[in-house]
Amino acid sequence: MALELTVSGVEAGYGAVRALHDISLSIAEKETVALLGTNGNGKSTLMKCVMGIVRPSRGKIELKIGNQTCDLTKLSTEEIVGLGVALVPEGRRLFPKLTVEENLLLGAFRPQARPDIGKNLALCYETFEVLKERRRQLAGSMSGGQQQMLAIARALMSSPKLLLVDEPSVGLSPLLVSNTVTMIKQLKERYGLTVLMAEQNFHQAIRIADRGYIIVHGEIVFEGRSVAELENNDLVKNYYLGAG
Repeated sequence: MALELTVSGVEAGYGAVRALHDISLSIAEKETVALLGTNGNGKSTLMKCVMGIVRPSRGKIELKIGNQTCDLTKLSTEEIVGLGVALVPEGRRLFPKLTVEENLLLGAFRPQARPDIGKNLALCYETFEVLKERRRQLAGSMSGGQQQMLAIARALMSSPKLLLVDEPSVGLSPLLVSNTVTMIKQLKERYGLTVLMAEQNFHQAIRIADRGYIIVHGEIVFEGRSVAELENNDLVKNYYLGAG
């Protein structure tokens, strides 16, 4: 079943503060697309717009699944999740006083995922063995790397088609960042996911991205149709590769 996300002319913000300015981008089925930018440039706001958490003041966000096209700006977050969209939020946003397994089960509330709870739980434990070992441990007592694994696994419990990953490198050591990004690539390939990853760590993002966009002050300033195009862009050279 074909899947495509298209963001067209989106503007959004918080009260009088506008965070996104005429944002347009697209993601095709089974692509990994990186949204690159430093902190405070609107990456998380765009993710929240896709999920229906923040409502754009202008523009469309359309998700095409097979022959069906849905304007996500007109749907609730619950309805968007019901279409097969899952978010791994910045900072993990786990339930710290619930166990690992309780957090995972909360990820499976989507009606379409409930029949597969047992299978998805087994797959999560197979993929993240440490979570199986610690399934009765409180999420808040785990290390940052383990919590990131749990946040990703919780999203997988909803049997998503489109996975949004917001700043997976935040708060992690370089080694854990590398391991987490590798893990996202492996999961994408294993489950046939389409992935939009917001990230400020350029070097890690391009390891798994097919292409990407650079966002600065809430505007898309460059679209790289390949990793090579991103690496050769002057903005990337100046801000990420230290060429300036």
